[in-house]
Amino acid sequence: MAPLPDPALVVLIGPSGSGKSVWAAEHYRPHEVVSSDRLRAVVGSGEHDLDASADAFALLDHIVAARLRRGLTAVVDTLGLDSARRRGYLELARSSGMPAAAVLVDTDPAECRRRNRARDQGVPAAVLEGQLRRMRTVVEEIRGEGWDLVTTAGPARPEASHTPGARAAASEQRRRPVQMGLVLQLSRFAWDEDPEGPAHWLAEVARAAAEAGLQGIALMDHLIQIPQVGRAWEPIPEPWVTLGMLAGLEPGLRLGTLVTPVTFRAPGILAKTAATLDALSGGRSFCGIGAGWWAREHAAFGLPFPPAATRLDELERAIETLRALWQPGTKEYRGSRVSLPETTCYPRPAAPIPVIVGGSGEKRTLDIAARLGDGCNLPADLATLDRKLAIFRGYCRAAGRDPAQAEITVLDIPVIGRDREDAASIVEKLRGRTTAAAFARSHHAGTADDHIGRYRLLADRGVQTVFVALPDLAGPEDVLRLAPVAAAFA
Repeated sequence: MAPLPDPALVVLIGPSGSGKSVWAAEHYRPHEVVSSDRLRAVVGSGEHDLDASADAFALLDHIVAARLRRGLTAVVDTLGLDSARRRGYLELARSSGMPAAAVLVDTDPAECRRRNRARDQGVPAAVLEGQLRRMRTVVEEIRGEGWDLVTTAGPARPEASHTPGARAAASEQRRRPVQMGLVLQLSRFAWDEDPEGPAHWLAEVARAAAEAGLQGIALMDHLIQIPQVGRAWEPIPEPWVTLGMLAGLEPGLRLGTLVTPVTFRAPGILAKTAATLDALSGGRSFCGIGAGWWAREHAAFGLPFPPAATRLDELERAIETLRALWQPGTKEYRGSRVSLPETTCYPRPAAPIPVIVGGSGEKRTLDIAARLGDGCNLPADLATLDRKLAIFRGYCRAAGRDPAQAEITVLDIPVIGRDREDAASIVEKLRGRTTAAAFARSHHAGTADDHIGRYRLLADRGVQTVFVALPDLAGPEDVLRLAPVAAAFA
């Protein structure tokens, strides 16, 4: 059974008493369902005020058109037996670029009659019989009207259009689970709302990450809060200092940056910093590293910001320097890009520190990641990921490296709600001037089960770690929403 696209136009078709309104309420939010009966109560004296029908349907048509123009789901809860009206709704969907689904609520006629008799104001028996006869002919009409999907109400469920196949993938994960790590990416620091201060807020978030079953915590490395996350005057702590504090809190968490720009620290200092964190954490650190991208923070802090080609050269030199200073012994190092008279860097890392190259530039960054990194960090959007993965794996093979030996990680910024209503409320709170439909699509808004399906699709592509940045993270309770997702891949 194909899932119902969401967002979409959904037209319910069935006689009185078939259960259309009940089915709609079980699967959609109240504002998504446009009911002719309820609109009669708005423009007339009640749901059974037939004199108000013309005005109710005019209002219904206006609401459906407005929602479709905005890319929002509209579930039309009428009898759906009028072919002219159906074609009108279908044309609205086509003009708005929205998928259109016809849902047949084909309840047993005897049950429709029983429900009608039990109502305080049922439709006349002769009217209901006419609807039941009409229902038998409607099925064939609909199949020739050009709907994107014609289905029956029983097994039909909405599935977010931004990740087709997620529901089937979630079922597959339950039947045949695969492992994948989730790491909390901290990009917002709402510690001003904690009366006990920043250290307490961070400690509580770390404890929640461990409780939720996450593998670790990653911090952005920025000097000013980036506009994609918040306002410039919001706190963005120095990450390596902060990671040092976190190292003493939860002994099971991996800790690192995603990602440190090579323009911020001399490579040798970064090597010393990461090695110290690894020693303090008992071998749990990783080092995300990249070429940097934001000129503003460099200017504000008096740091050079050379052209991209130069920064990428520095990225290659930085990774080689890290490797040299983390190797055993103190001997001289002579490499292809770096020469050091000695490699005296103590404490040594307690375990090999994975170097994750952030950035997805197809000409050089992915090539550097393939040749010099232990892994890469790519966007989580499936279409983009597929393209980048093909290029990255090609660079691995060109370098004589088995692509399976490189860790594939992605950065994901999902909206995760307790249910569809909660996910929609998060979207509305965060979207700013972006339309709700566009924001929901870009952040894959959905429930934990929706994201389990998405992440299974990532795992099937070879992704081993998802860095998850919650756009609405305010405190530890928000981190716990990731628990069912982490548990599914533990």
